Amino acid sequence: MQTLRSLVFTTYMILSACVVGGVMGICFWLPYRCQFGMARCWARCLFWVLERLCGLNFVVEGRERIPAGAHIVMSNHASAWETIALFIFFPPHCWVLKRELLWIPFVGWGLKVLRPIAINRGEGHRAVNQVVEQGKERLADGIWIVVFPEGTRVAAGETKKYGVSGALLATSTGNLVLPMSHNAGQFWPRRGIVKKPGTIRVVIGEPISSVGKKPRELNQEVRLAIDAGLAKIAAS
Repeated sequence: MQTLRSLVFTTYMILSACVVGGVMGICFWLPYRCQFGMARCWARCLFWVLERLCGLNFVVEGRERIPAGAHIVMSNHASAWETIALFIFFPPHCWVLKRELLWIPFVGWGLKVLRPIAINRGEGHRAVNQVVEQGKERLADGIWIVVFPEGTRVAAGETKKYGVSGALLATSTGNLVLPMSHNAGQFWPRRGIVKKPGTIRVVIGEPISSVGKKPRELNQEVRLAIDAGLAKIAAS
């Protein structure tokens, strides 16, 4: 039964994402915050359906730690869930993502109007420079930046080497980094259809200053903060 419910939810998610993405693409002329508002509304509706079909909900600790202004969120990446949940948790923001996602019909249209930093992962230093240059523009426009430093979704309980682009952007601008930890991968795995019932826990850590730090030093500090959040979730 859970498999059937998960299939129904996944079908709804894909179809609704195509509809909303298509509408956002057609309405490209709307202000950015209106576009983001449409994406946030879609995310809330999707999670409402997720809870009722699959019995999966979430709790968040640390929302009061989100500072004023536009800053940088760095999170572990274990599922598609957190990419959607961020619409609900944080002020208007954009992601650093692989450019191929913009090629998806309808969905890619919606992503494009949200002003992502779409990189070619194979370009190495050029991609890092793109994150810094475009990230500065987005932050200046009051748009938060979301970076998944592992670069790709990693199975629950595993981790990868952190990329340096998010930390380099932070140290170049002096903006804060807000670490976020979650255990979504245990319920909504990166591969597979079944969404397990339960409660996803999210911990938003204390903002981390980037002033006077080297990118790798900041990266390590962020990693320790994310790992501490994951340990707190595991112990609860």
